Amino acid sequence: MIPKTFSRLALLAAASVCFEIHAAAKPSELTVKLELRTGDYIEGERIAAVVDVANASPDPIDARGPDSPDKLVLELYRASDRFQYEKVSDKPYVESFALLSGEGQRMETYFAEHFPIVESTRYFARAVLIHNRMRYESSLKSFSIVPGLRCGGAMQMFADREGLRREFELVHWGRDQVEHIFLKAKDAGTSKQVWVTTDLGPYMSVTRPKVSVLPTGEVVTLHRSARDAFIRTEFWSLPDAFEFNMHELMLDPDVAGAERVKELYKESGGIEPVKKAWWKFW
Repeated sequence: MIPKTFSRLALLAAASVCFEIHAAAKPSELTVKLELRTGDYIEGERIAAVVDVANASPDPIDARGPDSPDKLVLELYRASDRFQYEKVSDKPYVESFALLSGEGQRMETYFAEHFPIVESTRYFARAVLIHNRMRYESSLKSFSIVPGLRCGGAMQMFADREGLRREFELVHWGRDQVEHIFLKAKDAGTSKQVWVTTDLGPYMSVTRPKVSVLPTGEVVTLHRSARDAFIRTEFWSLPDAFEFNMHELMLDPDVAGAERVKELYKESGGIEPVKKAWWKFW
């Protein structure tokens, strides 16, 4: 038999849960939105999170420092076990801000600045505004970290840094219904540094992409981005740095020339066929 005291406590707990659900279901005067660029990211890519906060309440929001009454945070979960990562530094999750009644603000941050995202799997994320001890949550956004499909690679050795080698890998993956190509870079040997993956742009697989390492430290990639165009991207690769330098579009002279001939033909109205009677062959 269940004691009466336990039954009363259970009823009170159930009532409080119902009250919380009912309160959360009401339209909120504070809204928080989280936006992601895409649903799939290649290993090593920077994942930008755009947080949009709107204050339609009569109260101001003050999240200008660690001792401020309000706080805006990000939460991240693995899809497999919904494990919440812990904060890894003292840096605020999103930049400091304050909002008066009727104001709103959009802010950008990067997940890698707050969470050690190293596993290729599916994740859920949301932004949470804590105001007057209440949580105002954005809807959950999902994204996946994927390795990509390999289509090229190269290795760099450093004469002045024995035991260090840098491995480059070209991979491709669909993004916004267009195939894109990416350059991944990581160190092996004396260093285990993983450098930021770069989206090199649209990719057509009819021509094999290339990545070249020059003796002067430049790393150059070349890939076909359209029927008549290539994209050439250049990086500076030093023992303690890997940085983007330039990005340029190059026309394929053969295909571009053929396309121009077709355009000129259309502009001129074409060439009228010779009119002959059907029984004349000369």
